Amino acid sequence: MEPVKSNSLAGPRNAPLEMTPEEFRSLGHRLVDDVADLLGSLPSRPLSPAESPLQIRALLGDSPLPEHGTSAETLLQDAAKLLVDHSLFNGHPRFWGFITSPPAPVGILGEMLASAINPNVGGWILSPVASEIEAQTIRWITEMIGYPRDAGGILVTGGNMANMVAFLAARNGRVPWDARKHGLAGEGSRRLRIYASVETHTWLHKAVDMFGLGLDSINWIPAGPNQRINTGELRDKISADRARGDLPFMVIGTAGTVSTGAVDPLPEIAAIAREHNLWFHVDGAYGGFAAVAPNAPADLRGIGLADSVAVDPHKWLYAPLDAGCALVRDRNALHDAFTQQRPPYYQLLQDAEQAVNYFEYGPENSRSFRALKIWLAIRQVGRAGYAKMIGDDIRLAEALFELVSAHSELQAFRQGLSIATFRYVPRDLTPGDAKVEEYLDELNKAVLAALQKSGQAFLTNAVVSGTFVLRACIVNFRTSLADVQALPELVARLGAEQDLKLRPEALRRRAAAHKTSI
Repeated sequence: MEPVKSNSLAGPRNAPLEMTPEEFRSLGHRLVDDVADLLGSLPSRPLSPAESPLQIRALLGDSPLPEHGTSAETLLQDAAKLLVDHSLFNGHPRFWGFITSPPAPVGILGEMLASAINPNVGGWILSPVASEIEAQTIRWITEMIGYPRDAGGILVTGGNMANMVAFLAARNGRVPWDARKHGLAGEGSRRLRIYASVETHTWLHKAVDMFGLGLDSINWIPAGPNQRINTGELRDKISADRARGDLPFMVIGTAGTVSTGAVDPLPEIAAIAREHNLWFHVDGAYGGFAAVAPNAPADLRGIGLADSVAVDPHKWLYAPLDAGCALVRDRNALHDAFTQQRPPYYQLLQDAEQAVNYFEYGPENSRSFRALKIWLAIRQVGRAGYAKMIGDDIRLAEALFELVSAHSELQAFRQGLSIATFRYVPRDLTPGDAKVEEYLDELNKAVLAALQKSGQAFLTNAVVSGTFVLRACIVNFRTSLADVQALPELVARLGAEQDLKLRPEALRRRAAAHKTSI
């Protein structure tokens, strides 16, 4: 390695990444103008470019690592064009797929400001005001969903991580040995047991796998026709496991299932958990924030009874990705699950009076300033603003469900929170027969693909009682009643087109014979 020549660093440093304030201002103004134009044009744009992975990959090419740089102005223009012309827009008023909201404009600006300050919200000394903003944001979230204001909490990447943080707090809080020190072998071969509905999100599979409990530790509880957990089966399985020497420690309730928006009977689950001294966790990643809305299901009040809760601000608080939140009733239980003996390089993070070092409350050490975008939006609209927007989303899903129920070629299935599920059924086919049902599944898969490629609306699917259905999930402050009213006829038109292409001759003859007999 050649020695550094002292005169090579003399004078102002000319780092290739640096910009003057004037350069940054010019580029920033142009980018803000481009983003503002995009937001204004969303309703008139196709939702998706309907391009294949190979087509998108070809846009970027296969060039080697660049040896020399390109001007920031050119790069920003190129990046903006790529993203605007080749993205799926979850900010579009007819994006009703998965559970991803449009980003609040104030949150977009907040992300820029947070990046400019770039605090590391792992230690208080590295992020004094950012840490306090996160703490205040968490307190406001607890108030919004009816959870204790003095609970422990931390912002994380999303629902998976929020649920996993709570899972580790539960393991520490209910396992009767020091699991952090001895692992899972503290009491020989006793199997730890978790109880969850079959409708529970797949975060639980990841959690038991990552934390060494294994998939067999989950005792899956059947759900009824309404997709809510069967509490009678829950009681029976807890008792049976305890009788065989297993160690039940956690029960999970869901506040808004992914497929249909069902809310488990949370108050009843809380009572069962208390009876058996189990940790009661609520996965409210989707539906937890609906507790603020006046038209929310009454069972959401049970969130306040939970030992821990996961919610996602990037779902129903409309925050830009990413933002999840883990809440634990006992702040010390959250801290005890993650704190470690501090090595010398953490000595500067010694607690000031009542300071919170978030690296001791979750899995990350270095942490981005996720709170600002949420904090700004809460201050902009307040509790009342969120109650109205979330309540409107629920009402729009109810309106859609009524429309598909009344349509002669659409069959309604389930509606919960802001999710409506339904399918396309040609007028001359009668559901129920095994061959007809098999074809209707195939047909509706084709309808969904055609709908997504059309760029006119974006839905996903669910399987309800073994039936493939279309699923519209409205967590979108840009969606209007007119958007919802346009969907049934769009689905019916695409359904007729796909039916013409796909229907087997045998089913055509059967349908014709049925029509003749009538």
